[in-house]
Amino acid sequence: MSEDPEIEALFENNRRWVAEVIREDPEFFVRTASQQAPKYLWIGCSDSRVTPNQITGLPPGQLFVHRNVANVINRTDSNCMSVIEFAVRVLEVRHVIVCGHYGCAGVHAAMTDHLTEGPLAGWLDGIRNLWDHNKANLLKGGMQMAEARMVELNVRKQMLSLCQTTAVEQAWQQRKYLHVHGWIYGLNDGLLRSLYADIGSISERIRAESESTNP
Repeated sequence: MSEDPEIEALFENNRRWVAEVIREDPEFFVRTASQQAPKYLWIGCSDSRVTPNQITGLPPGQLFVHRNVANVINRTDSNCMSVIEFAVRVLEVRHVIVCGHYGCAGVHAAMTDHLTEGPLAGWLDGIRNLWDHNKANLLKGGMQMAEARMVELNVRKQMLSLCQTTAVEQAWQQRKYLHVHGWIYGLNDGLLRSLYADIGSISERIRAESESTNP
């Protein structure tokens, strides 16, 4: 047992949570321990203020989750690709949600070039390229609006990257029901919003790619 009160507080919180869950549903842990059958894969940012189960109101077992800085879907990242493959092929989720959030520090860092070396700088290269491509147009509305719009454009970029993964393409080729959603979370009001039309087939992906040239 840790002597650090900050760590011990987490264990105490856990014990209270377990007691509350058992009080409301005595069989919850017995039931969920045997299997998971989530309908959703959530791909979001690691920001501590954006906790997927809490903001969607879903209990454990309902949401398969992958999080990283700035909700990036990099098809060379074996971690992310393994999560997508497991969710789509094994769990057979029906929905994949790519969720960004306004005030994303990762997007801000990519826009301001504060990071020039190290793992994080490389991780944000794709967002930095997106910013370079759209900077002149987005800055017409000022930096604050540009940052908000970049968060939205990053969601679309990651949606399209997800749609090009082998697992997703094969699911569509096999005519499985799988829809990709692009959402945004507002830190100032706690609300989720849908940003873009859902993508549920290769033809819809191609159409979305053709529309993505206009920010």
